[in-house]
Amino acid sequence: MKHIIIGTAGHVDHGKTLLIKTLTGVETDRLKEEKERGISIELGFAQLKLPSGKQAGIVDVPGHERFIKNMLAGVGGIDLVLLIIAADEGVMPQTREHVDIIQLLQVKKGIVVITKADLVDDEWLEMVKEEVRDFIKGTVLAEAPLMAVSSTTGQGISELLAVIDKTVEDTEERTSTGKLRLPVDRVFSVTGFGTVVTGTLLSGRIIVGDAVEVMPQGNVYRVRSIQVHGKKVEQARAGQRTAVNLSGLEVHEVTRGSVVVAPKSVEPSYRMDVKFLLLEGTEKPLKNRARVRMYLGTDEILGRIRLLDRDELEPGQEVYAQLELEDEAIAGKGDRFVIRSYSPMRTIGGGTVIDANASKHKRFRPEVLEAIATKEMGEPDELVEQLLSAKQVLFTLEELALALNLPEEDIQQGTEKLLVEGNIKIIPTDKKDLYVSGYVYHQWGQEVKNMAEVYHQEHPLREGYPREELRSRKFSQINTKNFQYLLQAMESDGYIKLFEKTLSSSSFQGDLSDKYQRTVDSLLKSLRDGSLQPPSWTEIAKGHRLKESEAQEYLQYLLRKGLVVKLVDEELYLASHSFEQARTKIVNFLKENKEISVGQTRDLLNTSRKYALPLLETFDRERLTRRVGDNRVLI
Repeated sequence: MKHIIIGTAGHVDHGKTLLIKTLTGVETDRLKEEKERGISIELGFAQLKLPSGKQAGIVDVPGHERFIKNMLAGVGGIDLVLLIIAADEGVMPQTREHVDIIQLLQVKKGIVVITKADLVDDEWLEMVKEEVRDFIKGTVLAEAPLMAVSSTTGQGISELLAVIDKTVEDTEERTSTGKLRLPVDRVFSVTGFGTVVTGTLLSGRIIVGDAVEVMPQGNVYRVRSIQVHGKKVEQARAGQRTAVNLSGLEVHEVTRGSVVVAPKSVEPSYRMDVKFLLLEGTEKPLKNRARVRMYLGTDEILGRIRLLDRDELEPGQEVYAQLELEDEAIAGKGDRFVIRSYSPMRTIGGGTVIDANASKHKRFRPEVLEAIATKEMGEPDELVEQLLSAKQVLFTLEELALALNLPEEDIQQGTEKLLVEGNIKIIPTDKKDLYVSGYVYHQWGQEVKNMAEVYHQEHPLREGYPREELRSRKFSQINTKNFQYLLQAMESDGYIKLFEKTLSSSSFQGDLSDKYQRTVDSLLKSLRDGSLQPPSWTEIAKGHRLKESEAQEYLQYLLRKGLVVKLVDEELYLASHSFEQARTKIVNFLKENKEISVGQTRDLLNTSRKYALPLLETFDRERLTRRVGDNRVLI
């Protein structure tokens, strides 16, 4: 079944609430103050059953200028608007402001309803109709049906219902395939159940048992139950008025303006790239960095508007701009917003979000404006390429879709086109492939190769550049696991060679210069000459006049190359040749004698106890021998 939300708009006391009661039987004014004053202050909600059997949700918004903030919280989620104009008063100030808001939010489907038709004669009613037709020319409601009704006498009500039915049929419903987004317009507590949040589900769907995140607060809760039009359901989908009971949520932890989303699916932002229109009827130009009120979804956020190509914006002009907000906002590409002046509060403009998480731009830069234009109008492949070039990080397909607020199928097609053109690099993983700009990837590969070559020159005795040191210096924005996949791709493409914990340039052979080779040979000779009781490494280093740091570099080189073996004792090292000779002698002895003591080992190897015991313990560690009492046996 199609799910459409109908919203009212119009001046205070023009009969919006009474019309809704006549259509639905529901009194949407629920507050004591509303009933006493006879005006709507808060949003009201009702369900409308149409002649065809279809159902629609209705949001009744306040008409008084003091409650425009509340009106904006309700109108952002509507699909079809009923613009209410009283026959006895005609077009009034809030009528004009509400139509400006409808225009800015691009609510393309609407019906103009002239109420209180019973209070005027036919001639006056025709005059009001003519005024209204002139008023809506050039707006999104220019082609909207115009109906005259009386909620008191029932005049025109059945005809209005038929027109609403037909318009609902022609109205496109919201998609349920996108990411879950439920802007909160009301919060209350139900005894025995806990906190309930309500709103119009803008996209996606929500299911009982789901984990959801309340943003921008960032807390995760479980969906305990869902109601749509007062009935318990297992799931709700885009376009439905929805009440959600969240387990563990306290009333003070969420406010109107919060957004219920899937966990980790959106990032709050303080800065957005937008296309902004200053209304033609605005009294004066808008200066750069003017403080304004942004209305987005159900939220009101203070901020400043940065004009990127001028210092002042004239009424009627449309520009690319940045909104710098004082609080975090949740938005996606294509979201519509309204701007009101900070003081006095008047609707002055609005527009479309282009980049919900923008970087700060320098003003008066043609390339900045071109980049924003590409974000606004570009094809998926252009948008993907631009994002990857700008962010210079690794993205999964899902993350690209999230960042660009586009369906994954569109992103997939875009990446395939970029792959054919050689403008994107795919990094394979054991789960989801990673994507990076082709240019950025090859630039990284060359830079890593160059860094490795410099490292080889500075540390000729080392195997290569430590991987983690490279990540922390150059790729700290990439997590450790994805960094390893990136290095594997670079090795496959011939930039580098990988070792267990290090990497080298692909051309590095590990050959030492004559100077270093002579020192290595001399150090090794000192160990070999000592056979199975050589001097300590500290003594050998002093004999070669090596600094402590130099001695360690040479020692690590000899160990890595397998030319030297470290015994269990921290200070004792043997030339590998001598160590293998000792192994052979001990194995042969044990084959004939079954076991060997430390003293027998000392005599057999013609060494001292200082070396004999660490040698046996080293063979134990290698699982060649096993200690039994004070002796060793073969394993």
